Amino acid sequence: MRLTSKRLTGLLLGSALVAGVLGAGTIASATGADGGTSSVAAAAAHHTGHQMAASTQASGDDPDGDGYIPAVPQVAGVVPSTATPPPAYHHEFQAGCSVTHTAPDDPIVYPGQFGKSHDHTFMGNRSTDAASTTGSLYGGATTCKAPADASAYWMPSLYKGDQKILPVGPQVIYYKAGVTDYRSVRPFPKGLRFVVGNPMQTAQEFRAHKGFVEGWECGDSFFNTDIPASCPSRPDVQLNLRMQAPSCWNGLYLDTPDHKSHMAYPVVKPGTNDNMCPASHPVALPMIEFKMAWPVNGDMSQVRLASGRGYSFHYDFFNAWEERTQKALVDHCIVGGLQCDTRGFDLYRPERGTVLNEDHRLP
Repeated sequence: MRLTSKRLTGLLLGSALVAGVLGAGTIASATGADGGTSSVAAAAAHHTGHQMAASTQASGDDPDGDGYIPAVPQVAGVVPSTATPPPAYHHEFQAGCSVTHTAPDDPIVYPGQFGKSHDHTFMGNRSTDAASTTGSLYGGATTCKAPADASAYWMPSLYKGDQKILPVGPQVIYYKAGVTDYRSVRPFPKGLRFVVGNPMQTAQEFRAHKGFVEGWECGDSFFNTDIPASCPSRPDVQLNLRMQAPSCWNGLYLDTPDHKSHMAYPVVKPGTNDNMCPASHPVALPMIEFKMAWPVNGDMSQVRLASGRGYSFHYDFFNAWEERTQKALVDHCIVGGLQCDTRGFDLYRPERGTVLNEDHRLP
């Protein structure tokens, strides 16, 4: 049987996952947000890196199993904006989402394969597991402040020795403009998913990553590529990390075999300091930025990620926003050039109003 070029590319990229996105870990049962560990928690805690096994199963959203999930409809005829918008220092809103559970699952990299990944800490959608699809997530229960945000967000779990350390309370997940012309940003398409970073990356590759913001930080220590050896032992000190996602989409696929190729980071407009989407990925979407905080300080010598050293940090996003609510927040806050909270309210521009009511729902 002759393989189409798309399917052949998919097979090649699927094989390349051995050096790619997420790693195989020990099998464990799901853990609640209270931080209790499973029967194999000790093995997970001592996990210090791995060679990644390629996925052996396709997502339930990928009927032909080639790794490409087409957008319906696909977006054509878009040209990256090179316009200079009116000055606006901010163009963002926040999604405050708390931890739901932990499990060695990854519905993007290892769909349908329970226990094949290293341990992940999940936020947002309460049902996220290895079998999650767009249909199973959409409209589901969520720990995000906006009930309309049933998206799944996850990252490698963090340990101190054998103890799993979970972020406490809503975590700050920014939705920003990654391009200079913030007016060109449009909402995420339903079912879009991608991986940011690579657990197999070196410290140098992590530092050079386009999504690197300030690295690991605690107290007065910033721009660390690895988890600091110690942090001030004070109640106000936590371990923090910020990392930004690519925000330019090719308009064609909700996922690709490497879970990255359908997305790209903005590029610099020639002769300027402006950012714009590349021609290959012309559709400007919100730029997600994880701003995570773990309640751990003092001696950090035993602090590690389930994926390995601190520079193995990466995260995943699977969009399941209710469309009207996401569009209202994107249009009001990002396209509108505001600095919004989780309700779409800009403290410094109160006259612009609020998108969501007191229950974080559209009025």
